[in-house]
Amino acid sequence: MKILHSLLMVFFAVTVGAVENPYSETADPRLEIRQALTQAATSNTPIIVVFGGNWCGDCKMLDSAMQIGASALLLSRDFKLVKVNVGHFDKNLDVAQSYGVPLDKGIPAVVILSAKNEVLYVTREGELADARKMGDKGIYEFLKRVTAAALAKK
Repeated sequence: MKILHSLLMVFFAVTVGAVENPYSETADPRLEIRQALTQAATSNTPIIVVFGGNWCGDCKMLDSAMQIGASALLLSRDFKLVKVNVGHFDKNLDVAQSYGVPLDKGIPAVVILSAKNEVLYVTREGELADARKMGDKGIYEFLKRVTAAALAKK
């Protein structure tokens, strides 16, 4: 019975872990960004592209804040969201580089794009790399500030 219980616990842990992975291992970020830009063109909606990895606790914290935290309403109302998996800094690095996102400063990293694919904001100094320490409120305050500035530019 203990073996069965242990197996069930392992299965549960693996299942929960799979659900909590915010970055798709198989997505094509170039295609997703193109699709978001096409949709954004009709509504003039900016796009937030988040670069991160499923192993990254700060990336998971940011994702949680953007999905269910105080930032969720702020972002869902005025932005389209695309998540780009950088793996262990071995995937999609060219996508980050094409927007001037310095991943060596830490992840998660963010670029805000206009509907015309113009860069409105980039995290250049690892501003979100301590998302766990920032917490939901700190992330909200940061995103509120940078998204307001980006919306003013669009």
